[in-house]
Amino acid sequence: MALDKNGIAKRIAQELRDGYYVNLGIGIPTLVANYIPEGMDVTLQSENGLLGIGPFPEKDKVDADLINAGKQTVTYLPGAAFFDSAASFAMIRGGHIDLTVLGAFEISEQGDIASWKVPGKLVKGMGGAMDLVAAAKNIIVALMHTDKEGNSKLLKKCTLPLTGVKCVKRIVTDLAVIDITPAGFKLIERAPGVSVEQIVSATEAHLIVEGDIPEMKI
Repeated sequence: MALDKNGIAKRIAQELRDGYYVNLGIGIPTLVANYIPEGMDVTLQSENGLLGIGPFPEKDKVDADLINAGKQTVTYLPGAAFFDSAASFAMIRGGHIDLTVLGAFEISEQGDIASWKVPGKLVKGMGGAMDLVAAAKNIIVALMHTDKEGNSKLLKKCTLPLTGVKCVKRIVTDLAVIDITPAGFKLIERAPGVSVEQIVSATEAHLIVEGDIPEMKI
């Protein structure tokens, strides 16, 4: 069966490493904060000026003054720091973020990402996404493999305005874990109960499949 949004977040949490500074984008990526392995030292950064984000608060512990870049209420951990967005973007542009996890509308087989604009819809801007994809040491994209009409989001070439070019390293969808290689998309893992044939069918671009593909361990 395909993963739900929490399942995608759980799988991405397995990519975290001790000592990482991590920026989580709006949507599915924010859920990763709830699945950081116990005992692992990971510091979450938000471009609106918070270093040391904790899990989402329980209803009786919500503080409306504590929000992430997506305007969701959050908690903070001991030792957290608050600062202005200029300092936050200096951290990002200075290459101090080890990993950023972003959502996206489309990903190309070259590793291009389109994540901020849909034609015909009013948007206020791309936020910090362009800075993050340009400066983070590693970029993982979290998204559903297809849209509501069943159209693939993993394309030979993006059709929407790009956020970044040849920057994505790994993709985690509800169906699979896929890496971007010089030869294109390569299937690494499949969601529990999902067949390789289902993943290939849901992917517009060519998908490299080598050997037996293991199931994700969620």
